[in-house]
Amino acid sequence: MFIQPCDPLPRVGITAVGSLLPDEVLSSDALQREVARRSGLTLPPRLLTQATGIVSRRVAGEGVYASTLAVGAARRALDAAGLGPLDVDLLLFASASRDLVEPATAHIVQAELGSRAHALDVTNACNSFVNGIDLARSMILAGRARRALVVTGETPSRAVRRDPADLAELRDGFAGYTFGDAGAAVVVEAVERGGIIAVDTETHSEHWEVGGIPGGGSRHPRGDAYTYFRGDGHELRGVFEKVGTAVIDRTLHRVGMDVDGFAKVLVHQVTVPYLERFAELTGVPAGKLVVTVPELGNVASASIGLQLDRVFDELAPGERVLFVGLGGGISIMTMVWEKS
Repeated sequence: MFIQPCDPLPRVGITAVGSLLPDEVLSSDALQREVARRSGLTLPPRLLTQATGIVSRRVAGEGVYASTLAVGAARRALDAAGLGPLDVDLLLFASASRDLVEPATAHIVQAELGSRAHALDVTNACNSFVNGIDLARSMILAGRARRALVVTGETPSRAVRRDPADLAELRDGFAGYTFGDAGAAVVVEAVERGGIIAVDTETHSEHWEVGGIPGGGSRHPRGDAYTYFRGDGHELRGVFEKVGTAVIDRTLHRVGMDVDGFAKVLVHQVTVPYLERFAELTGVPAGKLVVTVPELGNVASASIGLQLDRVFDELAPGERVLFVGLGGGISIMTMVWEKS
């Protein structure tokens, strides 16, 4: 009996990447001096630098929005791919930050780019960008799109309280002093080989109150006090450590690799101590990491995109990269991508 051979599963991958950083550099020491001056608090010398390992970050200036950074990164990604705005039929703005509550920031990005794609927002804290890549891949595999542009523009520095009323308020928003601003973008489309090999996720929503920005929704539609980041960084770290490395272990098992087999491991970076703890728990060699947090701070969902942009051109076809996303909520996401 003749058996018709099955067609191989289609492959979807990342074919180009771009990123954009604001021009203004703000050192942790300068930020601490401003906080001390505006609050009247006496703080230990170099507290922010020593506690976080973050020396500086980029901050968006006047007239620079989440969409501004996303558009700049998108143009660089399209240029790298040799494409124009009309060559994409799906545009996902995948970010924790946004320009407005309504409409979707994706429409602002699209209007600036001049594209005519199906446009929408994807929001899941610092995992937004990796979620966006996964959604783009899924829609392409489903035949709903041919080529996607996934963008993020992060401006979390605007959610930092620089005039805390007292030490309690300083501690409540301390994790916010890690924030920096950035944009990133990738082109996602069908590829002949390689591409996105595996994706896995783990969500622990019972911890959604650990940290976040409470304002702008139906719970707190008005009031400046709700527009600042609130959260206990130590508690957040403790939740991630309690969850452990199960999702990473499953991904490695599925693709038949250990961490040494990847050309690079790109992980969301919050602080230097947190990154060091991640390496300790997972066994990822330091040389596999693309360290950005000391100079750029916690750039939310743009973190993995920025790291990918820094190494994309040096990767050889066939080399694999492990993405590890960590986001408030709480969610963990892994993705294995092989360069085509």
